[in-house]
Amino acid sequence: MMAIIPCGGTSVPQLGVHPQLVFRYTSRGAKACCFSTKLLTPQTGILNKEKYLASSCASFFAPVPSSTLFNSGPCQNLRRNRGARLVVRADSDYYSVLGVSKNASKSEIKSAYRKLARSYHPDVNKEAGAEQKFKEISNAYEVLSDDEKRAIYDKYGEAGLKGSGVGMGDFSNPFDLFESLFEGMGGMGGMGGMGGGRAARNRPMQGEDESYSLVLNFKEAVFGVEKEIEITRLENCGTCDGSGAKPGTKPSKCSTCGGQGQVVSSARTPLGVFQQVMTCSTCGGTGEFSTPCNTCGGDGRVRRTKRISLKVPAGVDSGSRLRVRSEGNAGRKGGPPGDLYVFIEVLSDPVLKRDGNNILYTCKVSYIDAILGTTIKVPTVDAMVDLKIPAGTQPGTTLVMAKKGVPYLGKPNTRGDQLVRVQVEIPKRLSSEERKLIEELANLNKAKTANSRR
Repeated sequence: MMAIIPCGGTSVPQLGVHPQLVFRYTSRGAKACCFSTKLLTPQTGILNKEKYLASSCASFFAPVPSSTLFNSGPCQNLRRNRGARLVVRADSDYYSVLGVSKNASKSEIKSAYRKLARSYHPDVNKEAGAEQKFKEISNAYEVLSDDEKRAIYDKYGEAGLKGSGVGMGDFSNPFDLFESLFEGMGGMGGMGGMGGGRAARNRPMQGEDESYSLVLNFKEAVFGVEKEIEITRLENCGTCDGSGAKPGTKPSKCSTCGGQGQVVSSARTPLGVFQQVMTCSTCGGTGEFSTPCNTCGGDGRVRRTKRISLKVPAGVDSGSRLRVRSEGNAGRKGGPPGDLYVFIEVLSDPVLKRDGNNILYTCKVSYIDAILGTTIKVPTVDAMVDLKIPAGTQPGTTLVMAKKGVPYLGKPNTRGDQLVRVQVEIPKRLSSEERKLIEELANLNKAKTANSRR
């Protein structure tokens, strides 16, 4: 949805949530320089299922508080002139794009996508804007067909997807998504002759993501650490420069499919002739055949080992996931590389226990110290610290040591607390002198109780 309003006008556009404002200057003297300001209104909801990280060499996703969803900045190097226009855009409603309700099931969403994708695929629909519409449909399906992305979108809208790292710019190739659903069904669900399979396979493809498990000790997870890790991934073959073909050779048309990338098999049935379109097994759907490179065997990629420096921020925990962009497997046919996902595992500490951003500790004091009060040494992640036990402390009392806990992700200067549970030790055996003193104390207590009743 779009409304174009002159800057000097008095009309006010009424749009849905998440409008995007872009100033455009149309005079001949104006430079092609603009700055967009996004006004994002988060929907209510709390996202606490998964933790993510952020570092200088990696982007780590976390549930984004509402304050960080408001980004603004000055408009620089712009001339004021009478040719200025205000363009207001609203983010797409993915449910409306697919024409389904917000309560639609996965099968309904998939069915709607298949129907619309057939209609707007650029190989079928040559109208202007068909390819853009096809991409919007694919983006909507990718979000709504994934339970995690759909949950984020339902709570925060498109702004939540952008903040959590699964939004704009992180969508899969729409043609690859289309192929994954229609492959084995004739490229277009049995409707052959559209060339979509060959076009998709000749298009640059993004590399697959790689994963790595990183084990940290308790304090490394609390305060963060910089680690050098060794990963194994697929990189472009240096012999064929990623083409997969033997140097000095040229690809030729596949003799099996005649360069179409697909073969048609026919079978006569009582109901008529049944035709099935399948990917050509000889050329893999590319329509071309080339002599494979001796180094990579025709894949265009070889597996190599690489060492990278990884900065883990403070506050991570077991199950946290760190994303390192472009450190995954190399793409095919010049496509971009995938990402590296580092999964964190934190070793437990024998003394200190973690509960979110708080640290738990249990101390033991004698019944005499609990009655009279005392000061004891308590271990923390920083160092040994003095803790005052107030007189008359009851068994099971929890004392709070403020800001001695775990830093919050993305907020290293904000920390949780250390909660100290006091366990009072009662002796099982007493000396004769100790028993005598306690009996005297008991008699005094009885006398005090009797006097209070008078």
